[in-house]
Amino acid sequence: EARLVESGGGLVQAGGSLRLSCTASGFAFDDYNINWFRQAPGKEREGVSCISGPDGTIEYVDSVKGRFTISSNTAENMVWLQMNSLQAEDTAVYYCAAAFSIKGYGCYLDDDMEYWGTGTLVTVSS
Repeated sequence: EARLVESGGGLVQAGGSLRLSCTASGFAFDDYNINWFRQAPGKEREGVSCISGPDGTIEYVDSVKGRFTISSNTAENMVWLQMNSLQAEDTAVYYCAAAFSIKGYGCYLDDDMEYWGTGTLVTVSS
């Protein structure tokens, strides 16, 4: 059974940092893209970042470029989202999700995903 578990959320002051983790199990991690999404209260879900398992492509939404860094470790089936210079606008529930991919496809922030975690709450106080 495929499973994604997020951790690392919490309360942080503006300007601070958090590192989110996504632990995957039950599927061939190397063959999947992992995306981070977030959903703020009253807003639509937004793709934040993605990393391609097959070819290593990385993408970020413009609002987090230069502040967030996505990385992965295939040996541990884990993906991290390092979030620096956090702003109140980053407050949201953050989800990791997975979708099968192939080398050369890359990754896209608006892809349809097959598996989802239950999310971790990030609250940035201003």
